[in-house]
Amino acid sequence: QVQLVESGGGLVEAGGSLRLSCAASGRSFSSYLMGWFRQAPGKEREFVSCIRSVGSTSYADSVKGRFTISRDSAKNTVYLQMNTLKPEDTAVYYCAAAPPYYNSAYIPDSYDFWGQGTQVTVSS
Repeated sequence: QVQLVESGGGLVEAGGSLRLSCAASGRSFSSYLMGWFRQAPGKEREFVSCIRSVGSTSYADSVKGRFTISRDSAKNTVYLQMNTLKPEDTAVYYCAAAPPYYNSAYIPDSYDFWGQGTQVTVSS
């Protein structure tokens, strides 16, 4: 059974940092595109960052320079280091995995597997 399990969310003051983890199980995801999305109340799920099997990364403009995505293929785990957090970063953060033949890295529909989400709350 394929599972993605996020952890590391919580409450932090503006300017603080958090590191999210996404542990995958059930198969190897080394060839998969791994992404992070977030969804704030009343808003659509939006792309945050992704990392490809070759290690290249992409970021939403809103988090560029503040967030860093990485992956440890040996541990089947993806991380999202979030620094200089802002109140507008408050959302549920989801980890997702897309197969090698994905269409676009930036849309949720490309991803076949999703975690349950972890809440990130940034206070002002």
